Amino acid sequence: MTPPARTVLIVSDHTGLTAENTARALLAHFPNQPLKYLQRPFVASVAAAQGVAREVAALASRGERPLIFTTITDAAVLRELEAAPAQMFDLLGPGLSALEQEFGEKAARSVGRHHDMHDQTSYLARMDALDFALATDDGLGDRQYGLADVILVGVSRAGKTPTSLFLALQHGIRASNYPLAEDDFERESLPIPLEPWRAKLHGLTIDPRRLHAIRTQRKPNSRYASLEQCEHEVRRAERLFQRVGIPVRDTTSASVEEIAAGILAQVRRG
Repeated sequence: MTPPARTVLIVSDHTGLTAENTARALLAHFPNQPLKYLQRPFVASVAAAQGVAREVAALASRGERPLIFTTITDAAVLRELEAAPAQMFDLLGPGLSALEQEFGEKAARSVGRHHDMHDQTSYLARMDALDFALATDDGLGDRQYGLADVILVGVSRAGKTPTSLFLALQHGIRASNYPLAEDDFERESLPIPLEPWRAKLHGLTIDPRRLHAIRTQRKPNSRYASLEQCEHEVRRAERLFQRVGIPVRDTTSASVEEIAAGILAQVRRG
């Protein structure tokens, strides 16, 4: 019998994205543990922390011992969470203390502090890359391909758009993407808009059965979602990638972070 899912509270004084990414990375090493994630962002006051503590107490009264992952640095707010009946993981505290000793100065423990936000050049570069990814998504804006750092190519629903957006937001990479369609498969060479940019191309492929499941959620009982059509498109796409000699990544069971990391490694090698 599967045990009930254990509650994981992501508590932050800002958006909570850093805390959640770190918590999920740690908990991924325990795949047999059923977990339920609850996000509690913008907990920046003692009163807000007390509200979270009451929520934890209610869970504990039902026999559960929740997990708390937090990036809060305000001592008073943190004390409220530490008093709650949960296993708490302070994701910044030990690291900040070690850095204080290393640098010989106190950390600026202000709410929602993020180093990149104070690096305007990096921040603006990521926002520019995001605008570019949106403007050239799904084959749009092919006249701007010359400005792209990478161009992702693959069949519909192979993971091109989320990877493009992740590369832009996290790494400031200008990523375009091009969806292969029936007309493209009739050619023996690359689609015309892609021909001048071979060095920037990265193919994405996917298991046809996984593609069938994804497309069925979007358009059930359609030719587009049929397993036969998925197999046909994936086979033709993979033959094209092999014929023109572009690097290919399989997105079937890879996270967007893993796909992006592989593409970045390829770009840096090139």
